[in-house]
Amino acid sequence: MIDDFGSADRRFVIRVILAAGFLILFARLFQLQYVNAEIYGKEAEENSIRNVPKVAIRGYVYDRKGKLLVDNRPSYTVVLTPVDFDKQYLPLLSSILSMPEEAIIDKIKLGRKYNAFIPTRIKRDISFAELSMLEEHKDKLYGVEIQMESKRSYPTSARGSHLFGYAKEISDAQLEKQKSDYQPGDIMGSTGIEAKYEQLLRGLKGFEFISQNAKGQIIGNFDNGKHDIPPIDGLDLHLAIDGDVQAMAESLLADKRGAVVAIDPRNGGIIALVSKPDYNLSLMSGTTTPEIWRSLNNDEGIPLYNRATLTRYPPGSTFKMLLALVALDKKIIDENWTITCSGSFRYGNKVFKCEHVHGRVNVVDAIHRSCNVFFYQLMLKVGLDDWSEMGKQFGFGKQTKIDITEENSGLMPDRNYYDRIHGKGKWTQGYLISLGIGQGEVGVTPLQMANYASMLANKGKFYQPHAVNTVVNKRTQRREPVKVEQRQIELSEHAWSLVREGMRRVVMEAGGTGRAARVPGIEVAGKTGTAQNPHGKSHAWFMGFAPYDNPKIAICVMIENVGYGGAFAAPIAGYCMEEFLYGEIIRNGKHPLPMEPNLPDEESVAVN
Repeated sequence: MIDDFGSADRRFVIRVILAAGFLILFARLFQLQYVNAEIYGKEAEENSIRNVPKVAIRGYVYDRKGKLLVDNRPSYTVVLTPVDFDKQYLPLLSSILSMPEEAIIDKIKLGRKYNAFIPTRIKRDISFAELSMLEEHKDKLYGVEIQMESKRSYPTSARGSHLFGYAKEISDAQLEKQKSDYQPGDIMGSTGIEAKYEQLLRGLKGFEFISQNAKGQIIGNFDNGKHDIPPIDGLDLHLAIDGDVQAMAESLLADKRGAVVAIDPRNGGIIALVSKPDYNLSLMSGTTTPEIWRSLNNDEGIPLYNRATLTRYPPGSTFKMLLALVALDKKIIDENWTITCSGSFRYGNKVFKCEHVHGRVNVVDAIHRSCNVFFYQLMLKVGLDDWSEMGKQFGFGKQTKIDITEENSGLMPDRNYYDRIHGKGKWTQGYLISLGIGQGEVGVTPLQMANYASMLANKGKFYQPHAVNTVVNKRTQRREPVKVEQRQIELSEHAWSLVREGMRRVVMEAGGTGRAARVPGIEVAGKTGTAQNPHGKSHAWFMGFAPYDNPKIAICVMIENVGYGGAFAAPIAGYCMEEFLYGEIIRNGKHPLPMEPNLPDEESVAVN
């Protein structure tokens, strides 16, 4: 027929076009069938295979003795595959799970956004009654399945609310940042070491491959599960924490607002970290109801607030050793320099009081008997610059970089601070007097104070405070120690010995305000403090270490609005140190009762 169509030239052109067309089609067919066969074959195979994620078991957490502190227990989770679910049964699912239909629809939409063929979590930690009802209506709820997962549990009496922290379902905002690693409904560490060590604890997901037909309906396991990828469990954390000391400190602060932080001065390991009031971590594991979340946020005790690392209070007389160290090291004074305390110190038209008339005292006496007048005058001799610089060397005014994600830097005022706040040339030496006894603008956290006690214990050696000692891979049994920052404050041995001797006398000799921190058979060094509070009773402090000659524990106790440090903070510190050093309470065989405020203390500033 082509031969009858037009001229010979036209027929030639038509033949060339047809031949070229067939050649192109043949080349494309050859490319699809042979050249790109492997690529397109895989894509076709993927369209018929559904990969179902399998969540790894979160890593366990142990204390320094190997006691399990954070465990996992089984829980049941409802998942729904969007392409399989028949929406006419949405009211039924809503009724069984006691969830609003809108909430379920939102989760389905989020699941479709990522992959409509992958199950999305609808509700975690369902009850046995909900599980039974789902099984009863299984024939109608196609696409709805029950998956076995795990949730955190806490098998000991150590609550560790602000230390361990909690993991919860990833938020939309977090999901946007973590698209490559997380999917809707995944669990993610939110606070404490759960957040800091999230990437180690979470493990690696596995995948089960399931065959499906063109309509997306499940046929069965692909190739009998030969290609399934098993999940890899998260790594375990072995902490520096002593679970028994942690539990004791929590019990001693049970009805108070405050914090206890204990550190191993030999390496910076956190022995205990307590903030009270706290909360039950089990409430945050699995599903946390809106009612529970509101009650925690509205509680006037602020249980979600970590007083151990976020408060910023004046340290009171516990700061006197810092001033003594810089004065001794720079030879501004020596052990023979004395002042006469008549019970007060006048500067200009103001009178700064002392709790007692101490008479003639040197630096060791002044620490032992906590003579305010001595340190008022010493602050004027040392000056702001050297005092502030020494404070910064001890870590005040900056974060310690502890591995629990939340920390306040505190405030270590210096010349720039006063120039900024009061104006350059508009502040005088009179602003400094209160700083000498830890009052005024200076603000610290209990963690910083425990670190300060640790550095006094080991004569200036700083080890970055850390809760985790070792990360352990269960499969390989590999143990990886956590690396920490270290540095040294270079001061004279003479300065260290005089200041530490004054601290020893505070606890071990008559006239000291820290006698309630004594531990049977062990020499303890320490210092009490009572920081003024314009809104009520003073805050009580104690910081110290033991044993004196070979320190193994340094501790800080801070209790809000109770009064004297010697009466309220010191006995708690003593029992915590006793528990750590002996492994039990040996004096009475039981926890102490709060002491009456019958010990004299010194750390108040009265200005007339």
